[in-house]
This record gives sequence, structure tokens and C-alpha cells, in this order.
Amino acid sequence: MMAEAPAAGAVTLWLDGEVAAGSLAPDAAQRLAALAFDRLLERLAAPPPRRRLLGLIPVGPAPGPRGLYLWGGVGRGKTLLMDHFYAAAPVEKKRRQHFHAFMADMHEAIAAARRAMAAGDPRDPVEIVARSLSAEVRLLCFDEFFVTDIADAMLLGRLFGRLFELGLTLVATSNAAPDRLYWNGLNRQSFLPFVELLKARCKVVHLLAGADHRLEGLSAADVYLSPLGPATEAAAERLWQEMAAGGEGPCDLRVKGRLIHVARTAGRRARFTFAELCDRPLGAADYRAIARHFDLVMVTGVPRLAAGERNAARRFVTLIDVLYDAGRMLVMTADGEPGELYRATEGEEAFAFARTASRLMEMRSTAWLRRAATVDSTTDNCMTHASPTP
Repeated sequence: MMAEAPAAGAVTLWLDGEVAAGSLAPDAAQRLAALAFDRLLERLAAPPPRRRLLGLIPVGPAPGPRGLYLWGGVGRGKTLLMDHFYAAAPVEKKRRQHFHAFMADMHEAIAAARRAMAAGDPRDPVEIVARSLSAEVRLLCFDEFFVTDIADAMLLGRLFGRLFELGLTLVATSNAAPDRLYWNGLNRQSFLPFVELLKARCKVVHLLAGADHRLEGLSAADVYLSPLGPATEAAAERLWQEMAAGGEGPCDLRVKGRLIHVARTAGRRARFTFAELCDRPLGAADYRAIARHFDLVMVTGVPRLAAGERNAARRFVTLIDVLYDAGRMLVMTADGEPGELYRATEGEEAFAFARTASRLMEMRSTAWLRRAATVDSTTDNCMTHASPTP
């Protein structure tokens, strides 16, 4: 069943209104992207076709409308445009999800299906997962789509090949063109059929280079302290003591049957070292648990990462993505400005880190801090929360 169709040109009308009000600067590339989103809204509002054998006998759903893949540099407004597209999309079964979270869910579902197969279920695990997802979601939106993990790369082609056949429409934003996804990745040749499938099932729109709008209106808020050293450590400790004036204590968060120990918490504030978050085998699910439970996260000791420190860089990118998507406050001590923290200049991690640097700039702005202070949060399950120490 389809929801009520949106007003014609919903995304373009919103963008033009923001420009007229002076909230956004005129940007021809953004307007072209908004028009592409509006054309997709029109296709989604149209009655879905049905496939028929010999023109008479229904044989299941036809492929959904061709989706959209919007790519361009950091801070160009891709997420903002998708926000308004998603709100206007006339589809009841729609989902917007970060790519990390989606793939974690899919791997977990595939593992469960394989256990069922070992117990005697003859069905293909990918088929089980694809049918289950397509029953719940007709429009799937990914923000900041990129691929660095070989397990993700090998699953994407099979899974989305079936999802597209079952009528799914995909919309994604990314820093990278489709042909640059999983660049230099292990066994990339096996990933290339998915790239061709993606280009066939999504209109590719390049949001051409322009100003990084996240860099506008920044203030010298004392939430990003640099460089590392005794003075920075002392400033971070003073700030933490002010925030933990009521006392602090440890906390354990339950994540999928295991516990993450948080050594220093004060109410809905938590303090970590970079090593605790990024030198341990943590992933998106762990960072989401932290973002659900804590409104403010302090991360100290963020180093300058060498090009070969890909695992730590990848975890740091995921951490910032999760905190950004959740609208959380971030206090950080680092050994340089955001753009200086990772030395790699090519590869998926370098693409992703450029976005991370831009987001870190935004997350220390007055506008971000004001907005984060009003974000509603839901408490995660915190176990064995010790009594605060005064």
C-alpha cells in the first residue's frame, strides 16, 4: 500500500526555500541533485507495475523504480538532500540506515540462516535474508556508502542482485564514484559485477566540487583540544572534572551477549582513550551501544595514524560516523587538526577519512553543540553500574 504522494518537486522546493531565506547559498550542483531526487519521488508515487506471464498471469513483483547514487566531496550537502528526500518518499516500507549498521545486520542474519541450514533447512541463506528484508523494505537509503571489508564486498553482489529482483529501490550517498568503490581491495575482481549492477539499478549523479558547507560558521569551542601534550591533557582533565562534578564510576554495556567495559562514566557522559575504542576489535554495533547510552563522549589521545594503520583508521571512521549520525557531543584530544590525523592519500580509508575530518570540524561548531544538546536519547542496557566516586 502506498502512502499519499508528495507535493511535486518536494526536495527542490525545500532547497529553493532555504536559498530564498538565506539559510543556504545558491549551488547549481545541489539543485541538479535535488531535481534528481524529485524525479525519483515521482516514480515512487506511480502505481507499481506487475510482471505477467504471456501478459496474463501474474508472476510476482517487477523490479522497483531505478534508484539514485549521489556522490561528491565532503560537506557538499548530500546528507541534507537525502534527509528531505526520505521524509517526502511516498513509501510506507522504507528504511534509512548507515551502511555499517546494515551490513552488520545482514552478516548476523546470514549466520542465523546458515545455522538453520545446518539443522536441516535446505534453503539458500542469502535467499532467506533477501526475501525477509524485501518483505519489510521497498526503499532502502544508505548515507555515506563505502566498502572496505572483504566480507561485505563478497556479500553485496549476491544479496543486492536478489533484492533488486524482488523490487527493492536503493538510494545512496557516497564520497566515491561507483567505479572507485573498494578500490585496491583484496580480490576486487569479484566485486566488479556488483559495481555494474549498482550502476544499472541506480542513476549515478555527481554532486560537483564546491564549498565544504560544514566549515561555515565554526567557533573556537573547547571541545577539540590539540596538539597532544601535558597542557592538553590537563585541559581535558579539568573539563572532565567539571562534567563529572557529581562523581564518576565504571559501567558495562551489553552488546549482543557480551559486555563492553567503560572505565569512566558520569551520568550520560563517558570518557575513553583512543586505544580503548580503536585498538580493540570493536565494530559499529559496539559504537552504536555507546551512542545510545551516552549523550557526550570524550575521546583522548587520538594520534596521527600512519598509512599502514588501516584497522585503527577504519574503526575511528566508524566511531565518528556513529556519533555523528546519533547527533552526540564529542570532546576530543588529538595530535593535530582533523585533516592531519591520517597520512594515507588513496584507498577507501583515505576517502572515508576525508569525510571524518569534515565531520569533526562540524562537531566542534557552536551550531552542532546547540543541536546536540537538544537530541533525544534512549538509554541502552548498562550493567553493573558502580556507585559514583566523589
